[in-house]
Amino acid sequence: MGRREQLALFTENLSKDPQSEVDPAEFLFHVRGVGGVGKSTLLRQWQEAARQADGVTAVVDENDVHGVQQALVELARQLAEQAGPCKEFDKAVEHFRREQAAQREPMPVEGEASVSSRVVTQAALGAVSLLPGAGVVAALANPDAAAQGLDRLRSASQGRRGAGGDEAGVCRAFVAELERMCGRHPWVVLFFDTWEQTARNLDGWLLRLLGDEFGPVPANVIVVLAGRDELAEREWAPLREQVADVPLEVFTESETRSLLTARGVSDPDVVEAVLQLSMGLPLLVQILALARPHTVDDVDAGGDLADVAVERFVQWITDEDQRKAVRASALPLRLNEDVFTAAAGPQTEGWWEWLCGQPFVSGRSGFKHYHAVVRASLVRQQRTHSPKNWATAHQELADAFAAWRVAVEGQLSEAERWKDPAWRRHCLDETYHRLCAHPAAQLTPALEHVVQAAGQDAFVLRQWIETLEQAAHDTADAGVLAWSVHLREALADDEPIFASLTVLLTHGYLSAGARSWAHTYRGKHLYYADRHEEALIELDRALTHNARNARAWAHRGEVSRWLGRYEQAVSDLAAALELDPTYTWALGSRGQAHRQAGRYDQAITDLTAALELDPTYTWALGSRGEAHRQADRYEQAAADLTAALELDPTFVWALACRGEAHRQAGRYEKAVADFTAALEIDRTFAWALAQRGETHRQAGRYEQAVADFTAALELAPALTWALACRGETHRQAGRYERAITDFTAALELAPANAWVLGSRGQAHHRTSRYEQAVADLTAALELDPTLTWALLSRGQAHRQAGHYEKARDDLERAAESASEDLFSLLEELMLDTAEGRLEACTERWRQLLASPVDPPDEAATRFLGLLRVVLLEPERGVAEATEEFLSGNPNPELVTDAQAYLTELAALQDAVADRARHCHQLIEEHTSE
Repeated sequence: MGRREQLALFTENLSKDPQSEVDPAEFLFHVRGVGGVGKSTLLRQWQEAARQADGVTAVVDENDVHGVQQALVELARQLAEQAGPCKEFDKAVEHFRREQAAQREPMPVEGEASVSSRVVTQAALGAVSLLPGAGVVAALANPDAAAQGLDRLRSASQGRRGAGGDEAGVCRAFVAELERMCGRHPWVVLFFDTWEQTARNLDGWLLRLLGDEFGPVPANVIVVLAGRDELAEREWAPLREQVADVPLEVFTESETRSLLTARGVSDPDVVEAVLQLSMGLPLLVQILALARPHTVDDVDAGGDLADVAVERFVQWITDEDQRKAVRASALPLRLNEDVFTAAAGPQTEGWWEWLCGQPFVSGRSGFKHYHAVVRASLVRQQRTHSPKNWATAHQELADAFAAWRVAVEGQLSEAERWKDPAWRRHCLDETYHRLCAHPAAQLTPALEHVVQAAGQDAFVLRQWIETLEQAAHDTADAGVLAWSVHLREALADDEPIFASLTVLLTHGYLSAGARSWAHTYRGKHLYYADRHEEALIELDRALTHNARNARAWAHRGEVSRWLGRYEQAVSDLAAALELDPTYTWALGSRGQAHRQAGRYDQAITDLTAALELDPTYTWALGSRGEAHRQADRYEQAAADLTAALELDPTFVWALACRGEAHRQAGRYEKAVADFTAALEIDRTFAWALAQRGETHRQAGRYEQAVADFTAALELAPALTWALACRGETHRQAGRYERAITDFTAALELAPANAWVLGSRGQAHHRTSRYEQAVADLTAALELDPTLTWALLSRGQAHRQAGHYEKARDDLERAAESASEDLFSLLEELMLDTAEGRLEACTERWRQLLASPVDPPDEAATRFLGLLRVVLLEPERGVAEATEEFLSGNPNPELVTDAQAYLTELAALQDAVADRARHCHQLIEEHTSE
């Protein structure tokens, strides 16, 4: 198919109605052909045709694409220039970048599964007060163990969404922008040039995009791929029918003659010579035509086809300085006007636009590049014809890039350099040119840069390995080539960073300092993979090679913190801070270790110091707020967490922790609002769902509580404390069998959980299964003898089962363990009554009358008032007191408690019995309504 027919094919599709006429196979084009066949030129023609049809277009190639995010940002930038700002997409990218930045260090909040599961789990498992008769949740599980389980669940969830975690959110936002644009324009056309290179970063993502994984792609979106090779059969098989294959052939003889005529080349013999030499390859036809040969001798067919064509073109540039500029500008990997001047010399001022107009120069954004065929030819010629001049030219370019790198360094701290794209680009180009100038001497420094690149992320590592490969190709140096092969194989591994560092450590090229960094980064990798003991071994090796590696000390401290070895963590982090007192992250991590060890004031001191170094350190603000919360300073906690959220409104962990602070302060509506806001940012945040459920439970909204706990467990089935809290909600709502089912399931996950055992015992007690109740409560007390509420509940179960001696023993032990509260006094009263010790009852009445309510709960206060009327205040009306008790909507469990006590009081042979029966009847009438 000729160029005109291909253009007509594309234009014909643009004239159709995407909603009615279009065959889906016509809306994904794959242009393929060998290098120099004119793929990029055809794409430019198609782009112009799309714009003439009022379409919106964007095109990316290997210069724009080193990962999905970079490609999407460039596509969105170009689309926005034509169709207006992509605001939602920009927000999604900013959120994703913040998450990436947080994950560059193993920070104990933002960097661990998006939230500090360990921190929030510890908060959730702290003192969660229950209503009278149930006691207090001292601990639902080991906090660190529960947090690790939650982290793994959240990490697995992120893995299912694809590498990059919230990158799926960026993709969904991009599809939403496409839909917006398609509502205003007939077409949106996305061009992907040099697909043979960009596919390794984008192939899987594009298949997911076209498979509607990120939302339905509008019908009037056209995707055009241009590359050398056919699409991979296995991966593209499901979409094969939707791909219009456009194989791009060489120029026909007629097309070649037409182009030569247009360039003024008309001599029949010369035209014939060009036909034979170029073999119809459009790039070479264009180059030879621009050379405007006059005789057959000018078109010498000897030698390599590309070399001959390029050489003929350069020779026919009449200006000697321009000819030299073309050759010199082939050496850099990428060009802008500054690089062009550095390569070609100051005498080339004003020639930049001329060079950009040459047929072998292309590219968008800030950089241009030579076509690979032309550059390879010119590079090869210069290296072989004058090795000395080759080395000198590359050394001068390396020095130029070094100067630009140093200029950027002046604006960055040492820790920020590797995170800065401009600094990395200058460093990459400097390294490439030094390798080209002196391969043997510069190989070790280049490999040490690869070590540092591996310490960043896979994208940066790939950049450095690809640069090393280019240097190997351009220098033909055996040593550089061997390393590039080893590292390319490592890059294909399932764990490319770890595999690359292993390769680098296997050979003896690295200095002690570089080996220390390699072990440090391997330790970080193992830490993220939950291989903690192996991580510690690697970090020990790092310190063996360089005991002054502050990062190795800090990371070893962080691993120890994760393992719960807080003293070792503090020691290692202190060592890191001795080497680098401004190491903000180490200060924050040490503060976190103090917090987890319960040393809240020391934690706040470290976190405050970190904030003095960096007042915008959102994680430190949030973590200091969490330390205040755990120290029961809820107002200070809310203030810090609010300040963190002002810096980053999407800081989901801070939202959740502020919600927890509000919940513990009894501000249930504010707590629910914060947990809901956190869930709007992250719908998979199971902990926030469960905590919102806990807030509803404490506010007496049992159905909403159960709904949230159930939703949380669907996301994280192993979230033991949510399962237990749902059981507690059922118990308080009077659904004892459901409560027992949940408690039993929770105990299967965590058999040694005293609170869950005791709560199940209380549920058994409510169903009059006294032996099972006593068994569970006894098991709970064996695990934690300090559970006074469990002693009290077991005493009550013994009493109701008729085991008065055992009941008395438990009640007396409960009284010794804690100050007597309303319910312990009531239990002793009931026991006295059951044993016929009526003389003791009078003393109990006096104690009840003087007893403060513990806990200070409104419902318990009203219950005490009701009992005082029944027992001691006959002048007040029972009906009035009952109405007051019920007006506060006490939870069902408290109502059940009231009825149980009233039933026993009704057995007495005095006026108290009559009042108790009357009161019981009124409550029954109310509950039956």
